[in-house]
Amino acid sequence: MTMPQRIITPPCAEPGAPGPLQATGRLLRWGVVSTGRIAGKVSGDLALLEDAVLQAVSSRVEANARAFADRLGFAASYFDTADGKGYDQLFADPDVDVVYVATPHGQHYEIAKLALEAGKHVLCEKSLTINAREALELADLARARNLFLMEAVWTRFLPIIHRAWDIAHSGELGDLQWLQADLGFPAAYDAASRLWNPAAGGGALLDLTVYPLTWALGIFGFPRTVLANGHLNDDGVDAQNALTLTYASGAQAQLTSSLLASSPRTATVCGSAGWLRSGAPLHHPTELTIHRHTGGQRTEQFGRIGQNYVYELREVTRCIQEGLTESPTMPLDDTLNTMRLFDGVRAQIGVSYANDKAIPVLD
Repeated sequence: MTMPQRIITPPCAEPGAPGPLQATGRLLRWGVVSTGRIAGKVSGDLALLEDAVLQAVSSRVEANARAFADRLGFAASYFDTADGKGYDQLFADPDVDVVYVATPHGQHYEIAKLALEAGKHVLCEKSLTINAREALELADLARARNLFLMEAVWTRFLPIIHRAWDIAHSGELGDLQWLQADLGFPAAYDAASRLWNPAAGGGALLDLTVYPLTWALGIFGFPRTVLANGHLNDDGVDAQNALTLTYASGAQAQLTSSLLASSPRTATVCGSAGWLRSGAPLHHPTELTIHRHTGGQRTEQFGRIGQNYVYELREVTRCIQEGLTESPTMPLDDTLNTMRLFDGVRAQIGVSYANDKAIPVLD
């Protein structure tokens, strides 16, 4: 398949700019859909931002919504009733400016679409949707309504990740030729869990592969071709996959994701003059090792703020405050091209979802 090549733009960080927790403009009032683990972690970091207001949360269950709101300090909580869904009430709340969607993949399209139709800006957990068709519909809707929409790939915004990419592109490693990135852990099988449920978009591809892929995109951009192999369980869910990406320069990237095996969870970038390796896990490491072929090695270490979601949340806040409808670091075209790439991978390994009308075969 042929893909456009684009190197990821780092988040705006002008000299003397406010720190990652400081206010950058008017207050934004946030609504959160879901009370699951990731919703709690991101909401905790959201509370650290000086210009963020925890306005509302929604859940299917009243007790969950109220407990989540009480624990994190949300002003309002909504839940499913005989009259409608909790998120419908959240989207009708005039005091909510921007919505964070933290439900399983299979629900992203429906919920994000309703939020946009209600006039809300949207940050949606990765993957943005199940397939490229759904992602394109959301992108078109957001652009038509002049609303902000972004896929929540938090790794793209971490200072340590951009430091790694800066080193790679500085020439210190020489001509970049090869990248290896893996993310794997043994996940106990549960047909009802989001990781293993086909209706939820379960599988290693949508849940894990975005992180090794993010390293490849940051170093080389989108590939010229993708060759994929995968192991599917009896439910048709990809429990493991391996992708080989090739580039016009001759460079290659090998990406592996697994719900069956524990892996080093690192990324290694190799060039003619040396290599760079991330600490584990590769999607939010705290150290980098840089090795020179002629001798010499150093380690660079980085701290963290909260759960490290603050950088992503700061970018969303800054963009909305400045009237932007997309982030230069995580533009919608990158999400669309990623979903097209994943659709092509699924066509190769035989994974389909109930809400696929058709999986396009990419050139």
